[in-house]
Amino acid sequence: MDWSSSIDDMDWRELSELYRLAPLGNKPPDWLQRAYGNSMFRCIGRDAGRIVAAGRAVADGVDCSYLCDIAVMPSHQGKGLGREVVQRLVDASRGHRKIILYAVPGREAFYGQFGFRRMRTAMAIFENPERAAADGYIDPDPAP
Repeated sequence: MDWSSSIDDMDWRELSELYRLAPLGNKPPDWLQRAYGNSMFRCIGRDAGRIVAAGRAVADGVDCSYLCDIAVMPSHQGKGLGREVVQRLVDASRGHRKIILYAVPGREAFYGQFGFRRMRTAMAIFENPERAAADGYIDPDPAP
């Protein structure tokens, strides 16, 4: 297994396919290129040259680092690669006052292993709030 933070030789179509298969939705290659290009920290895992794990963190260098888009190829899930991606991004984010993420519903215990704790005041504006509510990311009714 080879790990890198560089996106210089990234095959964006291959990365897009990882997200589709993981399954974390449709993330087009140009969207991923922009997202990864704007992220301070990146983690890409390759097995025999193929991308099998990836994640990124959007950070400002002092206050907040936000881990996102953590994915592992189904053929490689259950082998600790997701744990490795998260740990590498957490380590890269050390020194920020807070490291945050939002998890796929049901995965909170996994992230708890790294010290993440549920926030009481986290809120979000989603592009598609009905879908976000149906997927369990937000409450169906607006906050009071």
